[in-house]
Amino acid sequence: MTEQETTQAMLMELIKEECTIDTTEVMEYPPTALSYGEKTIQTTKGDITFPIPIGTYGNFSFVQAPPKSKKTFFASLLASVYLSGGNNFGGNIRGHRDGKCLLHFDTEMGHWHSQRVFKRVIDMANVQDVGCYQTFALRTINYKTRIAFIEHILKENGDKNGLVIIDGIADLVSDVNNLEESNLCVQKLMEWSTKYSCHIVTVIHSNYGSEKPTGHLGSFLEKKTETQIQLELNSVHKDNITVKCKRSRGYAFETFSFSVNELGLPFVVGEIYDPLKYFVTTKAKLS
Repeated sequence: MTEQETTQAMLMELIKEECTIDTTEVMEYPPTALSYGEKTIQTTKGDITFPIPIGTYGNFSFVQAPPKSKKTFFASLLASVYLSGGNNFGGNIRGHRDGKCLLHFDTEMGHWHSQRVFKRVIDMANVQDVGCYQTFALRTINYKTRIAFIEHILKENGDKNGLVIIDGIADLVSDVNNLEESNLCVQKLMEWSTKYSCHIVTVIHSNYGSEKPTGHLGSFLEKKTETQIQLELNSVHKDNITVKCKRSRGYAFETFSFSVNELGLPFVVGEIYDPLKYFVTTKAKLS
């Protein structure tokens, strides 16, 4: 056997070890990173109530949205709930953080606008200490370097990675219709989420006049995602955005809506949002 063949055989053995599934092993359901509402099911051991996942650790989800549908506001809403576990903006959305880091990457905006988004998340979380919240604006670097940088940060954090938000997945490729680049990008999401036991939420536009996410990149995301979340402009209440679970590998969460208040802060409509409570708790925190 040549040296090259020996190296290849060793590599295959490592892959075999990593990828073999023992069907006799008792495996727990992946822990939840973000959830909306609860589900009760009957089992032989009695009723079990569990949170309905928006996403679990070790997987990725994506948000698809038409232009001007407040997708960055929605990402902020999810981020604020993850930092706090739950707040008066998030309604029935819950974060299951367990001391992990929130990594928030924006690929489109400059530093001033990015900072405003990241500070909005902290304001909405409304907690004394947000802990590990790392924020990055990647507009000035090219798409290949963006992928390499995100990978560097994930590797640097190791097992501390929790929720990873990439606002602008299309900016990790040169063209959303490039088959090779789109496939590589989605493969990276699967690799990162598995290797670092994190949950990745990313955002992509919908095709104009369609419910499909844009390009070959959107098609690859649909095939590999745990949860596909769709934002829609509400035709009745013009200020509201409807949030639908379009596809899920598990139980689908119920449709809900969010809006943005006079301070530019997103909140779930019709649940527990109370602006007076926000002002009172914020004043107490700052005093």
